[in-house]
Amino acid sequence: MSNVKAVIVRSGNEEYALPVENVISIEKLESINPIPHLPDYMLGLMKIRGELVPVLDLEQILYNRKAPQNDVVRVVVVQTDSLNIGLLVLDAKEILDLPEDTLKQIGLSNYSRTKFVSSVANLENRMITLIDPTVLVTTLEGVKEIKEYMDSVES
Repeated sequence: MSNVKAVIVRSGNEEYALPVENVISIEKLESINPIPHLPDYMLGLMKIRGELVPVLDLEQILYNRKAPQNDVVRVVVVQTDSLNIGLLVLDAKEILDLPEDTLKQIGLSNYSRTKFVSSVANLENRMITLIDPTVLVTTLEGVKEIKEYMDSVES
């Protein structure tokens, strides 16, 4: 039986998992350059190792409230099929091997606002929701515009 290796992050009071193969790095929150007229969850651009990375507030996406911008929060840089993005999370705490037999499909991928939830890990003393970063960016309004903006900035 195989395992899914994932970086565990916190948003709200819940734990979420991002597949390790999508995670590029975990960074401290630095200065973010806002871009006007984008949805509330798009905080702007952050320079990470010389590259501009759009930062999305996972707290805003999931719970419709802004994450604090302090020394505790982290930016998890993830690679998707279309672009690299930073997800602002309350904490990025560990890497876990999630046994495949604990992963349950719960049908949230059929709901248009939660298509990015691929499954839930039902562990003995915790539940962890798996997020597919590629599906996340393709379902959010404004990501196409930010990709076009990023392409214009880089050329």
